[in-house]
This record gives sequence, structure tokens and C-alpha cells, in this order.
Amino acid sequence: MSDRLRNVTVTLEEEVARWARVEAARRNTSVSRLLGALLKENMSAENGSSAKAADRLANFGKHHRLSLRGLKIKDLINEGRR
Repeated sequence: MSDRLRNVTVTLEEEVARWARVEAARRNTSVSRLLGALLKENMSAENGSSAKAADRLANFGKHHRLSLRGLKIKDLINEGRR
């Protein structure tokens, strides 16, 4: 997988954003890197197919009320293959 990073915009509830800022500070990192690490952990949690990874990412987004502003999950997965 490429080490190239992509920018995405997420929309969070205030309570979730506050938690993310505190947790990022606790880990001495940025909110962006924290979310990236959490998503990567979630994606790697199972050694499943792309469909399973997309499902996990979609469920993570729904659970945390993330908005990917028009990006489709399959596009994110396909980007990871490049």
C-alpha cells in the first residue's frame, strides 16, 4: 500500500470532537492522525475482504456520525490499493 496520505473532511458531533481533541492530546498527536490510526486499526481488525473492510469503515462512520462529504467507501478502499 502507498504511504501517500489523503485529506478528507469529517463532521463530528461536538461531544465526539471534544473527546477526539482530548484523546489526541493525551496521545501527543493530532486529531487527524488519531482518526487515521483508529480507522486503520478498525480496518485491520479482521483479515477480511475489501467488502468486509468497507462494511467496517461504513459502520465506524455511522457509529461516530462521520461525514465523508461525497466520498464513497469503495473509492477509499480502491485508493488504498494504488
